[in-house]
Amino acid sequence: MSFRPIVYDGRFDSFGKCMSGLTDAGTLVRLAYQGLINLGVDADEVLRRSGLDPQQLYQTNLRTRFSAQPLFWKAAVELSGDPCIGLHLGEKMPVYKGQILEYLFLSSANFGDGLRRVINYQRLISDALHGQLIEQPRPCLTSYFAEHQYATSHLAEAMVLGLIKSFHAVTDGAFKAEKIVFNHAPNTDLAEYQRIFQCDVVFEAKSFQLFFAPEILNYRSLNAVPELLNLHVKAADQHLALLQKQDFIREVRSQIAALLEGGDVTLERVAARLDITARNLRHQLNNTNTSFQQLLNDHRHSLAKRLLSRTDEEISEIVYLTGFSEPATFYRAFRRWENSTPIEYRRRARRMASTISTASDIQ
Repeated sequence: MSFRPIVYDGRFDSFGKCMSGLTDAGTLVRLAYQGLINLGVDADEVLRRSGLDPQQLYQTNLRTRFSAQPLFWKAAVELSGDPCIGLHLGEKMPVYKGQILEYLFLSSANFGDGLRRVINYQRLISDALHGQLIEQPRPCLTSYFAEHQYATSHLAEAMVLGLIKSFHAVTDGAFKAEKIVFNHAPNTDLAEYQRIFQCDVVFEAKSFQLFFAPEILNYRSLNAVPELLNLHVKAADQHLALLQKQDFIREVRSQIAALLEGGDVTLERVAARLDITARNLRHQLNNTNTSFQQLLNDHRHSLAKRLLSRTDEEISEIVYLTGFSEPATFYRAFRRWENSTPIEYRRRARRMASTISTASDIQ
């Protein structure tokens, strides 16, 4: 459940971090959002403190930044007053349903076949999650997060509950966890973990493990439709291809941002930094329904807004930082983007920030 949206709008995100990083599927934030609501926690405020406008939950193909995990869980703990918020949020989350990974399970020959297949597509859940099925001597699912510094204990507990609920659903209730091993310290009494997980729970191990009965690997759901397997695999492959295109766009944007600091951004220079030809770069961008000039303009636009609304930089300096050769060109471009001058935009943004701050103080 990662909740910083991917919005390629400057060299740094709203907390000053580099724009590179791993991402999660928007489905996870939607599940967590519903879990917070079910707990009676101000879900909108948790998302805002994590850098996500709640309206973005409706965004198609939403991917959120894994690096925002600590912000989300910090906000969730503060607003709920619950030091074990991950466990309780996971308990209240709805089941992960209606997604391509569920379809892969239900079109596979049995649960084990589906699980092996889904592991090959786990990037559709998260770039950061790396899971593995170990079948001997006792079946267990192990996993780790690629960027450990962002993987909180709350995240681990919520995701494990989400997994168990999903496995329970695709096996018509047959799946049961036999033992769960976490690599973090408990956030509450062991009795609370056992109440929720309904099995033995161990902490502070070297790695995470979820044990279950061997016979569940051969379980075939009553709702299985194996004749749709090829269709669902094709859909999963298409989703992966989309992510790869997004990766490429992200890398191009990153190179644009780096070159913009020197004031010399051209398609040829970006292509050279990517170790491809300019023609190849143009072709790949065309395949993603965009162009180099569009990406450059989008970056300049978003960077200008960020600098105007969040810094005290002089307009002349912002002209330089956004890669424009002269102020007049910058002013024309900004009026085209925002239908206002940079100075008017800055005043409006500061008034809005002041209003929000005052409202927050009153509360």
